[in-house]
Amino acid sequence: MNPFDLKPQKADKIFTEWKKVLVKPYDKRSVDPYTRLRVILMSGTEFESVRCSHAVTRQCPNNDVRRRLAYMRRGEQLQQKRVASLKPSDETILEHTIGYEQLAVDLTANLALSEKNAYVKKQLDFALLEDFDHLYRYADLMELEKCGDPAQLVGKYTEIMPGRPTVAEYRHPNDDVRFYINGYLNDLKTKLNINIITAAEQQTMNFYMNVGNLYASPLGRQLYNEIAMIEEQHVTGYGCLKDPCMTDWERLLMNEYTECYLYYSCYEDEKDARIKKIWEMHFEEEVAHLHEAAELLHIYGGKVWQQVLPEGGEFPELLKFRPQKEYVRDVLKSVRLTGVEEGFENVDSLPDSFRYFSYNTRIHGKPAAAGTHTVIEKAIERLGQDYRIQDKDHPIRALADRKCDNLNVGRVKGA
Repeated sequence: MNPFDLKPQKADKIFTEWKKVLVKPYDKRSVDPYTRLRVILMSGTEFESVRCSHAVTRQCPNNDVRRRLAYMRRGEQLQQKRVASLKPSDETILEHTIGYEQLAVDLTANLALSEKNAYVKKQLDFALLEDFDHLYRYADLMELEKCGDPAQLVGKYTEIMPGRPTVAEYRHPNDDVRFYINGYLNDLKTKLNINIITAAEQQTMNFYMNVGNLYASPLGRQLYNEIAMIEEQHVTGYGCLKDPCMTDWERLLMNEYTECYLYYSCYEDEKDARIKKIWEMHFEEEVAHLHEAAELLHIYGGKVWQQVLPEGGEFPELLKFRPQKEYVRDVLKSVRLTGVEEGFENVDSLPDSFRYFSYNTRIHGKPAAAGTHTVIEKAIERLGQDYRIQDKDHPIRALADRKCDNLNVGRVKGA
């Protein structure tokens, strides 16, 4: 599929009445978990598109260009609201959060498997183990408070067990900055992967920042705020991978191409016939946006789209959600890595004076007081052991004990 070969629909066709925007939500009791994940993914993708368009508008002195961007952005807003309306009102904040973290796990693993750039893959694998741990801790909160069923939410697609302990994830800000890629020399799939994961993590960070103070229990509020800070670290790492030398017009084109790619992937992979039609409709609308972005690139950027996408515009292998249990288990071998400048090193190899240790201690004070630890301790106390969904024993011995939350793996040397 090459969206540049398609004839775009008329731009104003996207504008419609509210009853066609605020569509019927899915049933949270029967929805396929991967349909929920696609809804979260595409909502985040639309958020990113709107955010980037506003950023260009605020720096552009030409009101004719601003009008064209506003026109496109209004369409993106309608799409976002249609996607967001698929979430039912009886799906709680925590239930939706389980979806966010399952998306972070299975999407990141999926992208890492397809990634040709070894450095980008390292960043994906590194953050994967942290989101994997977040899923585990939110699931234990749900089981502790008896406010949902994590197993029903993730289906049989994703295991729930410890990753890199969240208390070990707090790094000095200097060590979350990464090198950026050369957008002209890297594979198209690499550029797509970076766009996709940055938008997804940005939405997760924003979601936790917005709902953390709305959660009912003090323990839940603590958990959301602690994990939201890690999402900030992830957005920093992923965002740094983007090529900052691209122009606004090149980025606009790439964002629209990413949306086309994702909507077409969702359309091809979706099982729900009604929602599948929404993905198809949005893909057709995004094709029109893509052609508009190509025209803006030509007029104001002085380039043709082929200079940004020299591969020719044909979609690479589509994104398909599939269980990635064995891949995650394999990546867990790197659980003791931490960030060092733009790279990653085993915490055991670092000098005692390295800033990671002093920063982590300053943030926590006493790690045992962290909400992400307390939730597991309370689950063990009340349930007899922590809550997990494992197909077999945990591959890391130090994280296998279900009656003790290990605070030291990846944080303390020799643990």
